[in-house]
Amino acid sequence: MDLIVNGATKRYKNKVAIDNVSFTLQKGVIGLLGANGAGKSTLMRMICGILNPSEGEITYDGISVLEEDYRNVLGYLPQDFGYYPDFTAIDFLMYMSALKGINNKDAKIKSMKLLEMVGLTDNAKQKIKTFSGGMKQRLGIAQAILNDPEVIILDEPTAGLDPKERVKFRNIIKELGKDNIVLLSTHIVSDIEKIADRIIMIKDGQIVFDGKEEEAGKDLETFYLDIFGGEE
Repeated sequence: MDLIVNGATKRYKNKVAIDNVSFTLQKGVIGLLGANGAGKSTLMRMICGILNPSEGEITYDGISVLEEDYRNVLGYLPQDFGYYPDFTAIDFLMYMSALKGINNKDAKIKSMKLLEMVGLTDNAKQKIKTFSGGMKQRLGIAQAILNDPEVIILDEPTAGLDPKERVKFRNIIKELGKDNIVLLSTHIVSDIEKIADRIIMIKDGQIVFDGKEEEAGKDLETFYLDIFGGEE
């Protein structure tokens, strides 16, 4: 279970968004930490196979992330995931299951289990348009793991959530990291503090730190501020 990013670069005309990035991910929670505009979303979209690298390659167990087989083991929650406001939570998961090729019987069982896992069992028949931001994000995690993915990519999943929702989210992510590669991007240190097995910091499209929290040599928030200063 190795996700290998090898010399990945992404250029847009005169701008280099990701500059010759290399690392290998294995099972566990990996926090991708950086200020807004650092290149986190571009890197994650390349890891998901949505964007082609200008240079370099990204593979999972020897398979290019651009190949269809990779999508079968991938779960992705973008910053703004699409949903149908008049769908109930269970209807939405059933619809997403159909898109992922899961048969109706298995989809119903799986959907209910996932709603329980993310704390939305009591809201299964409630319309999504009535959900709080945190409830929508928890539903987003549920749809991302419908296909039992081995690689789970979460792009700024806690943006705009209140402290209680952040705690719920961290607990879910920690559990998912026991059996999967979970890559979570954020610009908020507390989102990954204590739950990340590894932290990768990215600034101006380049990796500036890659290691465990204790390897920072100081409090993670202080370490982050030393690198990024007042950047949001």
